[in-house]
Amino acid sequence: MRELQPIIDAVRLACELCRRVQSSQAGVNRKSDASPVTIADYGAQALLCRAIRRHFPEEGIIAEEGGQAFLSVPQAEREYVVRLVGQLLGERVLEEEFVRWLDHGRGVRSDRTWVIDPIDGTEGFIHRRSYAVCVGTRVESEPVDGIIGVPVSPLDESGTLFYSDRGSAWAESLEGAEPRALHVSDREDPASIRVVESYIMGRRSREIADRVYAAAGLDARRIKRYDGMLKYALVAAGAAELFIRGPRDIQKNPHKIWDHVAGAALVKAAGGQVTRLDGHAVDFSLAPELRGTLGLIASNGRIHHAIVDAMGKAAGTRWGFLSQPD
Repeated sequence: MRELQPIIDAVRLACELCRRVQSSQAGVNRKSDASPVTIADYGAQALLCRAIRRHFPEEGIIAEEGGQAFLSVPQAEREYVVRLVGQLLGERVLEEEFVRWLDHGRGVRSDRTWVIDPIDGTEGFIHRRSYAVCVGTRVESEPVDGIIGVPVSPLDESGTLFYSDRGSAWAESLEGAEPRALHVSDREDPASIRVVESYIMGRRSREIADRVYAAAGLDARRIKRYDGMLKYALVAAGAAELFIRGPRDIQKNPHKIWDHVAGAALVKAAGGQVTRLDGHAVDFSLAPELRGTLGLIASNGRIHHAIVDAMGKAAGTRWGFLSQPD
């Protein structure tokens, strides 16, 4: 049995919860930074943290949502998602227990740390596009393993579960099937490179991306847009060769660790490469923010140097301009 099998199973269960909440058309709330959060975010995180608590109780967790924020959600919505979690687990769950799960492992120091984004791509979830349930592990500054559940997947109409295991990458249907090994593609010809990018991009990010693609000789007609860490998973699966995240104004809106650990681990396990925009290693130890990281490049590895070079040409002599606000 895989060491991470209980967490893989929990991701599958969290994806089912997300589907049920989406069908119920439950309300959307806003966090203090105005970003959206749904009760599915809280329900999925509770299921994931519960599984880690049961199987890896001494290990720390970095997760996007928290119990205090959950308690500010309207009571009827809280009651609904607590009840739904209980139904999926086949046991009675109390709100106090649910809140403890949400906060389990927070602030705990351990050799391995779990990093959770219960719904990566919440806007995609709200608007019924793609989104992902993500769990990654980090040891020191390196991502080690990644599990990404994608209920709305371009690779499988029933959804896809991506995960790494002992240095290899795998995928299977969310409904359960024989896993298949993943490996990044071997494409190198610029005209054949398939690019995935964020569904919503700011003006500055759009401008920089277009300049990089042009400098690298990429065909803009091969670009597809998705929400969440599905983009990393598609690079790992050999269904795309390039994903560029950022840049952004990192003083006001730094990149968060939970948006990247699972995806970076999966791409690396599939034979790809993930770096900062300047080609240097990403330091994942400075959680929850990726301090000093303007953005990230994930590729099949074969084209990575060329893309970093194109990024340098787009940046010119002053990398700082990349972080100017949109």
